[in-house]
Amino acid sequence: MKRYESWGRFPRAAHSVFALNWHSQEIDFPRFTNKVLAFGLGRSYGDVCLNDGGTLLDTEGLRHLIAFDPAEGIVDCEAGITLAELLEIFLPKGWFAPVLPGTRHVTVGGAIANDIHGKNHHRAGTFGCHVLGFELLRSTGERLFCSPDQNAELFRATIGGLGLTGLILWVRLRLKAVSGPWMQVEHLPFSSLKEFFEFSRDSDSRYEYTVAWVDCVSGGGKAGRGVFIRGNHAAGKQAQGEWKSKPAFLRIPADAPGFLINRCSVRLLNEIYYQLQSAKRGPFTMPYGPFFFPLDSVEDWNRLYGKAGFLQYQVVLPEDGSARLKEFFEKISNSGLGSFLAVLKHFGPKRSPGLMSFPKAGVTLALDFPIRGRKVFDLLNALDEIAAAAGGSVYPGKDARMSPGHFRKFFPQWQEFTKYFDPAFSSDFKKRMLL
Repeated sequence: MKRYESWGRFPRAAHSVFALNWHSQEIDFPRFTNKVLAFGLGRSYGDVCLNDGGTLLDTEGLRHLIAFDPAEGIVDCEAGITLAELLEIFLPKGWFAPVLPGTRHVTVGGAIANDIHGKNHHRAGTFGCHVLGFELLRSTGERLFCSPDQNAELFRATIGGLGLTGLILWVRLRLKAVSGPWMQVEHLPFSSLKEFFEFSRDSDSRYEYTVAWVDCVSGGGKAGRGVFIRGNHAAGKQAQGEWKSKPAFLRIPADAPGFLINRCSVRLLNEIYYQLQSAKRGPFTMPYGPFFFPLDSVEDWNRLYGKAGFLQYQVVLPEDGSARLKEFFEKISNSGLGSFLAVLKHFGPKRSPGLMSFPKAGVTLALDFPIRGRKVFDLLNALDEIAAAAGGSVYPGKDARMSPGHFRKFFPQWQEFTKYFDPAFSSDFKKRMLL
């Protein structure tokens, strides 16, 4: 049974649900006596996909292909089609998604609403950079084609607009040509943040995909260590051979006990992960699935954090504020809390067309923390202060707790954004931040 919750499972919300089946279907907005919000697969970590007391417009039925240009790699598809489905259909034809997050289980509409980014941001920018247009349904009944040239302001406001400008019905997207499903990959262990930045500078011009796992718990001589991962699409003989995505080999059937993820277990997991990933080195060839989506191999892995759920925190700091990363790690280490899924990535200068897009040139750090009372909220509030002082910002698409004051510092364009809201659409994030 489908669960209408966020991936972080916090906060909890109760909704009514209206299922959508076809982009041409008529929707009688006056029939809804409360606010509405589009809902795809619920892979947003925070409350941007929640609408407590309102109605969710379930887009899972909007999964039809409309048109495809095989010469240009341009696809028209409904907004509920997933990145997994696009890859299954078009990779055998030599086309690949232009930007991928850490899971394939994301709808195209959700990818636009959160303007997702991936390991290739330094080259390709965000998902919105590859969107050529979309049809937006407003609660007035208007169906507007939005592109850089038509209804351009709504186009900008909807990319990264968290679902608040209306309902995306279908999308025109430019895919990327590739030789096959294989990746040429290299793992580079590093012992300090200084070494991470050296690897980034050396890799960004030669590798399309770069990311690093970093140990943010260990102190002493292990502080700031990690594994830098870089890769390109394989070409020639290395690209030959079929590979099909496989279902998750493990499923978490129930909520884990709340004490399972703690500082000691995270420290142990970090040590094991560091040794295993460091041993791989390379270069070596691997299929695209495990490279882009390692966590998809465990179904419902969010249940490992227990019934209370978890908070994901992603921050971007400008280049001249990257020294603040040391403050982040010191705060986390001193708090007694730990994050196993700590990801470090260099963002490039390519700007998204989205008005509220999160990425900007600099360095981004993403962390997961199980919810264990007030302590974790206090830590993340303190990290917000460091981010604000550095001129950085926190990703709304993954947030469930930042204050309205910090949000407005991170996104000073928020007032302009409100001009494009559809009055019938709302979310728990909107109520928390903007009302």
